[in-house]
Parts: sequence; structure tokens; C-alpha cells
Amino acid sequence: MSKLIEKVFISGTIVAETGMHIGGSKTALDIGGIDLNVIKTSSGIPYIPGSSIKGKLRSILAREEGSIAIGSEKGIPYNAITDRKCPNIIEIFGDANDKDNKISTSARLIVRDAFLYMEHFKKEKEGGGIFAELELDYTESKWENTINRMTGMANPRQLERVPAGACFKFCFIYNVMDDGKKETHLKEIIRAMRILEDDYLGGQGSRGYGHIKFENVTIEKKTIEQYKGDNQRVPDDAVTF
Repeated sequence: MSKLIEKVFISGTIVAETGMHIGGSKTALDIGGIDLNVIKTSSGIPYIPGSSIKGKLRSILAREEGSIAIGSEKGIPYNAITDRKCPNIIEIFGDANDKDNKISTSARLIVRDAFLYMEHFKKEKEGGGIFAELELDYTESKWENTINRMTGMANPRQLERVPAGACFKFCFIYNVMDDGKKETHLKEIIRAMRILEDDYLGGQGSRGYGHIKFENVTIEKKTIEQYKGDNQRVPDDAVTF
């Protein structure tokens, strides 16, 4: 069994190049109000769930391999799956437990929730910057319209979006095992991040929502010895963004 030897930290800022909508829940229906809200913290501040980022990175690599879903299949030994499909995706992102074969693979990649960079947001809002005319506290509303192709009836609805220019602080943590796959896996993660910049995050992507950019990306590490000692991160030059 492989053992943990270090952790790699990929961190930086996610910048919304266009409005972004990652759906949340609505507790009340207000006439004339927002139909589809964005997800927010308990303080009412929008954020990007780690599950949304991780799921998108995984689906990007799966699409590159020509598969919609990468995982185990009923009745097929796990080794056959990894040989025939893409072992890197399963090793990086994990594989849900197969109830019949009782097989599971723990994810090596941890993706934290990305929270709004409040200092930047307040500066742009209170200092007459790009958020000075924002209609809501942290978001904007946008009308969208769908047409019933059979009847020609319009179905307008109001969506809430995180405005273009909003910044979120992100952090990915990759667990390095002693099997020599660190560099290969990190290159897969970095490639998925690059592809995501030319794709979209959240919903309504084909309508222009969710164009993002990774900025100020740093890659650092902590070895087990550092956890025992000063517990400080050091630069890692295994890959670059």
C-alpha cells in the first residue's frame, strides 16, 4: 500500500471574466424577484463550492479521454477498469465505492471552497470601482428568456449572477504518495485548469456565463519532515501553471 510522503498546494485567485451563476437554494418566492439564485454562505456572500470546481476539472479530463463518466463498472475487476480507461482520473479524483465488488479509491486531490476576495470587492464597490453601481449587495440580476419551439411562448426568468471582475481565493491540495506518480498527476491537474479557462464554470455557459481565469497561481509543498519540523510550505518546481 502506498504511503503519504508530502502535500502539494496549488493556490491563487479565480477571476470571473463574465457573470457567473452557480445555483443555490431559494427559501421564498417573491413576485418580481430573482427566480434562480446563486449559492451563498450563511452570511449571504457568494462563493464557489469546491465540489463544483472539482467536478468540472474531472469532467474536462474525462471528455478529453472520450468518456462522460470515469469509474468502476459492475462485474468488472477494478484493475481491468484502470487499464482500459484512465487510471490517472480515478487516482486523482477518486472512485465511488462499488457495492458489489466493494472497491473504492480515495481521491488524492482536495479542492477547498473558493471564497470571495472581500478586500478587493469592497475596494471596487466603495471606492467607485467596477462594482460601484451594483444593484444587489454582492451580485447582479439578468433576464433570460426561453422560447417554446412548439407554441412560440416566451418564458422569461430572472437569474442572479456573480458580476464580472469578482475574485475568489482558491486552494487545491494534492496528496503525494510514494508511487512516483506526482509529476504525471500534477500535469493532468494543470492541464484541466488551462482547459477550464477556455470552457466555463457553473451554469448557462453556452450563453456566455462562467468564463473564468486563474491568476497569481503558486505551487508549494510540505513534506512529512516539514510537518514534523517548522510546518512551513516551500516552493515546488515539479510543474508550472
